[in-house]
Amino acid sequence: MGSKERIQRQKEDTRKGILAAALQIVKQEGWTALSMRKIADVIEYTAPIIYEYFPNKEGILLELTRQGYISLGLKVKEARDSKTDPEEQLEAMWLAYWDFAFEEKEYYQLMYGVQVNCCEMYKTMPEAEYTTDLFYDAIEKLLKEPISEDASCLKYYTFWSLIHGLVSINLVQKGANDDINQQILRSAIKAIIKTIND
Repeated sequence: MGSKERIQRQKEDTRKGILAAALQIVKQEGWTALSMRKIADVIEYTAPIIYEYFPNKEGILLELTRQGYISLGLKVKEARDSKTDPEEQLEAMWLAYWDFAFEEKEYYQLMYGVQVNCCEMYKTMPEAEYTTDLFYDAIEKLLKEPISEDASCLKYYTFWSLIHGLVSINLVQKGANDDINQQILRSAIKAIIKTIND
C-alpha cells in the first residue's frame, strides 16, 4: 500500500473514530452532553483536529443522522424481504421500525427530534427518503386500485404518526410494559392495514 492510500485510510479511520466517540458520549451521557471538546478527549486529539473533518457539531450530527437512516432503511428492507404476503410485509416493516427505535435509541432520538434538536437537513437526505419510499411501495402493493399520491401520503402518515407516537411515549417516559406495547402496536398496525382499501 502506498503512502497516499495509507494517509487516506488513516483519515477515514480518524473520521470514523470521531463519529464513534460522539455516539459513545451520547450513549453514556445523553445528547446534551455532546461537545467537540469531549469528543477530542475521547479520541485523544486536540479539538482543532476534529474541525479538519467536520465544520462544527452540526456536521457530526448530520453524519450521525445519515448513518441512522441507512441503518433503519436496511432493517426495514430486510423485514420486507422476509415476507411474501403484502400485509405481512407491511406489518414486519413497521415492527422493524419499532425495534430500531429501541435498539438504536440514540440514533432515533436524533433522527426524529425526540428529546434532542434534530437536524433539519435530514428532510433532503436520500437516506431518509429511501425508508419512506419503502413504506409507500408496501402500502401501494396492498391497494386494490390506484389512489392519488395525497391518499398514499395520508396512509403512510397515519401509520407513522401512530407508531412514532408510541415510540416517543416510551422513549421519553416509560409507557406501558413491553407486552402491552406489543399488543397495542400490532393491533394498531393491523387496524390501519384493514383501512387501506376503505
